[in-house]
Amino acid sequence: MREIIQKILKESIDVKSRSIKKNIDRIISGADRIATSLAAGHKILIFGNGGSAADAQHITAEFVNRYKIERPPLAAIALTTDTSIITSIGNDYQFDDIFAKQVHALGKKGDIAWGISTSGNSKNVIEGVKAAKKNGIFSFGMTGRGGHLAKLVDLAFRVESDTTARIQEVHITLGHILCNLVDRILFPDQFK
Repeated sequence: MREIIQKILKESIDVKSRSIKKNIDRIISGADRIATSLAAGHKILIFGNGGSAADAQHITAEFVNRYKIERPPLAAIALTTDTSIITSIGNDYQFDDIFAKQVHALGKKGDIAWGISTSGNSKNVIEGVKAAKKNGIFSFGMTGRGGHLAKLVDLAFRVESDTTARIQEVHITLGHILCNLVDRILFPDQFK
């Protein structure tokens, strides 16, 4: 058991370190883009499936409530949380449309659509990003090695791993880093 624990820890640290270092310029660019959008009165729409749905909700909570500092709430919506909307779209149309229809309904030019998919090939996440593009909404993607999502979004954060758990660990770390940087950009006086 000790060896398994040490192996998982080492693998997690290695994947995080490699991925964060490789994406550092994208992370800075992403933080600037989010801060600019929020400062202009726009919002972030975040979505994914399974563990990525949980990550979408977690990151959304960091923006709406707070990350580390006391500050006004920031506009973010997890498109994974309204079971009535999700199940009605899934029932009346198809599951592939659950995020696209919400992006069409809630998204406006100047907002950010943030899709999360460990494989990069989740059809409903891809359709959500396509809806964003149709509406002139800037799109982020957090994925594993890439898939279709990485090619479709305006800004892709790729994790060089084939292990879902390691990819998700990097995604939540990236989410936390972005929240921290956005807070620093929007509320610099809080960090003096």
